[in-house]
Amino acid sequence: MSAAGTAENPLRVAVVGSGPAGFYAAGQLLASEDPVVTVDLFDRLPTPWGLVRFGVAPDHPKIKSVTRIFEKTAQKPGFAFHGNVEVGLDVSHDELAAAYDAVLYAVGTPDDRKLGIPGEDLPGSVSATEFVAWYNGHPDYCELEFDLAVKRAVVVGAGNVALDVARMLALSVEELGVTDTADHAIDALRRSEVEEIVVLGRRGPAQAAFTNPELRELAELELADVIVYPEEITLDPASAATLADADATTKRNIDTLNEYVALTPAGKPRRVILRFLQSPVSIEGDKRVEAIVIERNELVAGDNGSLRAKPTGERERLETGLVLRSIGYVGKPLPGVPFDSRRSTMLNDGGRVLDAETLEPLPGVYAAGWIKRGPSGVIGTNKKCAHETTDLLFEDFAAGRLPEPTASADELLARLRASGQVVDYAGWEAIDAHERGLGEPAARPRVKLVKRAELLALAASEQLTAS
Repeated sequence: MSAAGTAENPLRVAVVGSGPAGFYAAGQLLASEDPVVTVDLFDRLPTPWGLVRFGVAPDHPKIKSVTRIFEKTAQKPGFAFHGNVEVGLDVSHDELAAAYDAVLYAVGTPDDRKLGIPGEDLPGSVSATEFVAWYNGHPDYCELEFDLAVKRAVVVGAGNVALDVARMLALSVEELGVTDTADHAIDALRRSEVEEIVVLGRRGPAQAAFTNPELRELAELELADVIVYPEEITLDPASAATLADADATTKRNIDTLNEYVALTPAGKPRRVILRFLQSPVSIEGDKRVEAIVIERNELVAGDNGSLRAKPTGERERLETGLVLRSIGYVGKPLPGVPFDSRRSTMLNDGGRVLDAETLEPLPGVYAAGWIKRGPSGVIGTNKKCAHETTDLLFEDFAAGRLPEPTASADELLARLRASGQVVDYAGWEAIDAHERGLGEPAARPRVKLVKRAELLALAASEQLTAS
């Protein structure tokens, strides 16, 4: 049993992952007065915020304003940020578990789901995950190149990320120029020859996962008309029967799609075409993507009453040079931490990570966010999710179920800092101020540094000055 929890001997918690779930968990832990808690927040990147920095669309700055809440957390006594530290490479799970009273993982679900169709691995067939990370300036993806010298791009998926990708391909240079889109992406998108972006939904409009504001803002695109085919949004009897009891978002989406059907195209140079009841069955090409074959679906009720897509055999071939799949995210195992391969999350029960053999809770090991529950919800959903997990942590502390550390957290941190590559919060603030300063002359929120070496050098110069 851990004897920590007082001001003189606080409960020390390592939180791994500095996205929304990680920061919400840190804030909730630090707000505790009994026990008193300190938080060491680790991230494998030199910068915090996770998907708020690298996943939220650049033209949605209001969503990114959630970082103001996280900045307040970072100023609380007992908080420390340790960027550029990767669990499994720079430090092991066992080392963290030995040095801290508890370890809470909030590492997200960084990988993408595959389509599982022939031709998917051809050049020109890529994940939306990579494309989003590329235009958002993620250091791991900034060197990627996308062939935008094509007339048609096809986005597979019917969620907000699919709409983000479609919108980014349709934005004008002027619309991009006031955002924090990475400069290399702005340059590439400026030269883009894409005239048509087709978004494919496997099921009908009543089952689409996008939110209504995302759908409506397509009508505001400067360079693109929005096209919807009336026969593809006509509700099947089962969908129509459930519409009365559907949530408000679904009803608004149906109304918005019907409005798009009624619009007369203005003749803009680009078109975003939203298609439903269509599934990709193969991607064709010799040395790279040349076309995608899609098949029309019909909705049938499954054994549990849910509507699933059933192929009709009616196929269509769309010529394209770029296919972006956006059909969901999956978690990635961390060395030494039990993983549920069926759900692609950490093996856990409500946030308590479980032993892979006994399925009993591993004392002092927790999960929050997408790696706990899967990729669902919006940024704010992670607040409730993190709270549920920290409640379990406090419950385990009160019941004497947290293990006593067998190693020194201070010694572990000293070893990591000795590498000279760890970015503390002051280092991040220097990066943040520098990026904002670069953006100010152009009225942009920031100009992102995208090379890891640049980020580390700037942070190191600040840390050297501070010392």
